[in-house]
Amino acid sequence: MSNLDRQAALSVCGGRGFVVAEPVRELLTPRHVRLGESTEVRRLLPNLGRRMVGAWAFVDHYGPDDIADEPGMQVPPHPHMGLQTVSWLHEGEVLHRDSLGSLETIRPRELGLMTSGRAISHSEESPRPHAALLHGAQLWVALPDAHRTVEPHFQHHKDLPAVTAPGLTATVILGSLDGATSPGMAYTPIVGADLALSSGAEARLPLDPDFEYAVLSMSGEAEVDGVPVLPGSMLYLGCGRTELPLRAESDAGLMLLGGEPFEEEIVMWWNFVGRSQEDIARAREDWMSGDRFGAVRGYDGAPIPAPALPGVPLKPRGRVR
Repeated sequence: MSNLDRQAALSVCGGRGFVVAEPVRELLTPRHVRLGESTEVRRLLPNLGRRMVGAWAFVDHYGPDDIADEPGMQVPPHPHMGLQTVSWLHEGEVLHRDSLGSLETIRPRELGLMTSGRAISHSEESPRPHAALLHGAQLWVALPDAHRTVEPHFQHHKDLPAVTAPGLTATVILGSLDGATSPGMAYTPIVGADLALSSGAEARLPLDPDFEYAVLSMSGEAEVDGVPVLPGSMLYLGCGRTELPLRAESDAGLMLLGGEPFEEEIVMWWNFVGRSQEDIARAREDWMSGDRFGAVRGYDGAPIPAPALPGVPLKPRGRVR
């Protein structure tokens, strides 16, 4: 998914200075962002005062939206570099196309993992016809310096491992949890898991004290370490935890995000993760007038032009991809 903000600002993220080294309960309020004609997202990361959780650098939650008579998600071709995109659905479908020639329909509880590395472009859209409801999350993982120019690739995994306890199923999306490891390629010590809780369930999820964690609420009523977390909000938990108490007032869906604190400082702007403003400016210029990001074939519409970069003159795109 693209960051469609036309006033995108350069953000410096990462580094231990942003990490809380002890357990905390910091409730993050989302920013509402319009995405296309009929999709509004709740942006949890980057957030005022909280830029990353481990290597997780971007979190959007959307839906559930009734799109029965709407076009649904329509995100034209756009570029990425220096990051991985994680597509995760609870309801609906998203059709993914990219400049490698990938064409996949991602369905609920299937992992769509795109590693941009040095450069890739893609589009995302609701298929035609499509399901009446659309509900999911789009997340980005920052690539460490040693791997940020890796060759781009796309993975689609329909079957993922799960950890179970009475009233709880934890599907491991990325990384490892309680001995279960996702088949998705990870470049840092990380975890992403989908938590399905039954009404009345109480459970304790084992955690790694060296990781920092957050929990995104997708649906239902649940308490995380005693804190009610409403759908569309996220609770930052800090580091130093060995377990996480969970309690469900109703059937509930949560996402656990965590990982070793990301020690490198990164520069994030629009859909790019780099290490300097020069990295970002070069990527923007390459998207607007070069071949670096390739072309997405088959999408019915023009690519998204890059917004103005502060201090860099805005130039028109040199061609239609």
